Amino acid sequence: MQQVAAQVDMIEEQQQQRNISACAEILAGLKFGKNFIRQFLREEFMRESVIYQEILQQGRQEGRQEGRQEGKQEGEANLVLRQLSRRLGQMTPELHSQIQALSVAQLEELGEALLDFSTRQDLMDWLRAH
Repeated sequence: MQQVAAQVDMIEEQQQQRNISACAEILAGLKFGKNFIRQFLREEFMRESVIYQEILQQGRQEGRQEGRQEGKQEGEANLVLRQLSRRLGQMTPELHSQIQALSVAQLEELGEALLDFSTRQDLMDWLRAH
């Protein structure tokens, strides 16, 4: 690592130096721990590299997507819970938890199926089956 760091430091063009340093850090991460790597390579180069920026951007996009998905699931669960409460009465905490744990697709199915429910047992049977 010391030799790699020395070679990277010899690169005159700053952007190229940053990019190669970032690549070296990524590759070194496959073999060594981050504390070891930090002894030889500068973290600020990693942060400024186009590779790091791309990885960071991908992480942000994935985070936003997960947030949207969680928000959609939460909204669907709340809607189904309100519909079930109106149709069957107050939900027990156990039923409430089971319904909140369902996927969006399952919540959509339940939203249609609940139109046929007349008792809480119908809901419990549906949850057991799905």
